[in-house]
Amino acid sequence: DPQTHTERGVEFATVLAGLKRACTDAKEKLGISSQLIMCFLRHLSEEKAFETLEQALPFKDEIIAIGLDSSEVGHPPSKFERVFAKAREAGFLIVAHAGEEGPPEYIWEALDLLKVNRIDHGVRSEEDERLMTRLISEKMPLTVCPLSNLKLCVVKDMGEHNIRRLLQKGVHVTVNSDDPSYFGGYMNDNFIAIQEALALSHDELKQLAINSFEASFISDEEKQKWIEEIKAI
Repeated sequence: DPQTHTERGVEFATVLAGLKRACTDAKEKLGISSQLIMCFLRHLSEEKAFETLEQALPFKDEIIAIGLDSSEVGHPPSKFERVFAKAREAGFLIVAHAGEEGPPEYIWEALDLLKVNRIDHGVRSEEDERLMTRLISEKMPLTVCPLSNLKLCVVKDMGEHNIRRLLQKGVHVTVNSDDPSYFGGYMNDNFIAIQEALALSHDELKQLAINSFEASFISDEEKQKWIEEIKAI
């Protein structure tokens, strides 16, 4: 979210350099590979988003995708249709938060107007059967963040979460941590929370992990390597 910093006078290049340094440290010290997705803050204007995209273009090789996040309600994806068209033309992959706090209509807009490669959250898709049919047929990934959903009161109790139902219906759901320090849990914490609350089976947990690699923006060779490791467990 570079706008979090550029809006208070920090240079875009400074923001990116700090994040890239953290990615390098994670790889060298922890063996964790990572890529950067730059998101527009949806409560800000389309004009501000265009400015941020222009700032990002000189660093295109260091940013894999463009996304949309922050306060969802009242800021539909359609607000940013033109800037995402320009981002696609520049060769970025596209993702967007849709259907967490906002309605299923926001997911439709993300699909049809922003032409996303992946939906972030998307848990409210279950409210629209036609949308569910489309997500399943297109194998559109949903990056579900259970502890974030709980923190934001999308569900009142983890036992009410619909990730298991979505998985059983054939939606390409994945487990994610969102902002761990803010929402109260890293990746394993999210897996543990849903397993304990929803009694997920070993095979269901493996399928969620496999889905995450299939949905990731890594090479097909890397995907297959990790998926084979999961299947062997």
